[in-house]
Amino acid sequence: MERCNKHAQFWMHAREAASLHIGYSSLTERQAMAKTPLTKERSVIPRSRTALLQKAVKTLAIDIGATRIKASTLNELGEIVTKRVFTDTPRSGMPGAVMDIIAKLAEEQPEFDRISVGFPGIVQNGVVQMAPNLAPEWKHFNIGKILAARLRKPVRVANDADVQGFGAISGVGVELVLTLGTGVGSALFLNGHLIPNVEVGKDKLNNAELKRVGKKRWNKRLLKLIRKLEAMFYYDRLYIGGGNSKAVSIPDIPPNVTIVSNLNGLVGGVALWRELERPD
Repeated sequence: MERCNKHAQFWMHAREAASLHIGYSSLTERQAMAKTPLTKERSVIPRSRTALLQKAVKTLAIDIGATRIKASTLNELGEIVTKRVFTDTPRSGMPGAVMDIIAKLAEEQPEFDRISVGFPGIVQNGVVQMAPNLAPEWKHFNIGKILAARLRKPVRVANDADVQGFGAISGVGVELVLTLGTGVGSALFLNGHLIPNVEVGKDKLNNAELKRVGKKRWNKRLLKLIRKLEAMFYYDRLYIGGGNSKAVSIPDIPPNVTIVSNLNGLVGGVALWRELERPD
């Protein structure tokens, strides 16, 4: 939270700059837009469906979680075109064991051209810097390079909350993503661009705490965090995903907060490639 507090003033200005950039005539107009329900199609599916299908680029999307590893193949429109497969994350959480499972899941998928990976920790240039819910041996593990060599396909890796965010956001204004699962992750976007390594998750909302204090108290904590994050980032919309998003039960949840499908952790894999290929 300390890191994010340093950026509070920046986001006040960035939010106003975003409204000018996207052409709103007034702040009121942009606030109204923020309350409009957003659909996945606005961010994931481009306008020209036919042109993109002709490229026939297939992406193997891998979502590594502390409890489960999931995989599916996506077309260029971000649509799942194969059966989603998954298996439990090995108890050891060791890099080698996780790599073996990914290789096995990849064998169950049809031909693909590239790979995207959502990883539960901090990743920089394909190298893991921190994996709090897996084994300590992940530190400095070059998952991107090693997986590319093993599967002989180009690989892009990002934090799992970042990837889920790519699958959920509209690409308009300041958008914040919160993922609730074994741990708590977060991602921040400005006009569709990822602001890397923004960690605002609270351990008091992880799965262990949900089990310890119960759903009612856990939701009170979540609402408190939502209010704090809105004051900190002045976001247009907050998306809440992850396995424990199904436990969210807040009667007076703000209108600019949306619960999203956990499938975005896979669907965002195509958008991750677009983000890395787009000009600044």
